[in-house]
Amino acid sequence: MDLILWRHADAEYGVDDLARPLTPKGVKQAKKVAAWLRRQLKDVAGYRLIASEAVRSQATAQYLNPQYEINPKLNPGCHNACYLEAARWPRDIGKFVVIVGHQPNLGEVASLLVTGKELDWNTRKGGIWWIQRRVMDDGRVKYVLKAALSPDLL
Repeated sequence: MDLILWRHADAEYGVDDLARPLTPKGVKQAKKVAAWLRRQLKDVAGYRLIASEAVRSQATAQYLNPQYEINPKLNPGCHNACYLEAARWPRDIGKFVVIVGHQPNLGEVASLLVTGKELDWNTRKGGIWWIQRRVMDDGRVKYVLKAALSPDLL
């Protein structure tokens, strides 16, 4: 199973938290990362794309695919377990899931999967963590950080 944790792109301040739209910079970030993700996922049949109820999360997701799920459990302030539940991690073996969410949850979930501990990992707005779950021949499970990417690198 592959899980891509994508932080929403740069958003405006000063309005209701869930209603914050992307800034012009955020639109550029979302477009860049979405284009990169489309190239990576072009041979993947049927990945799931999930966004929170926040306008900035949905606006980021729509640049990858206008058809996405909205899950209120991913809203700012949620528990980290909600991210794994939304992804059905690790039950959906062989599936690709992209979650467009928020800090600090994204970094904490990424660190939990990679290190086994919830650490204060951060990523830039519009950045991703791509984590792959692999089952070895002897049955052991490994979590591999396949990519960590910032829009600035594209």
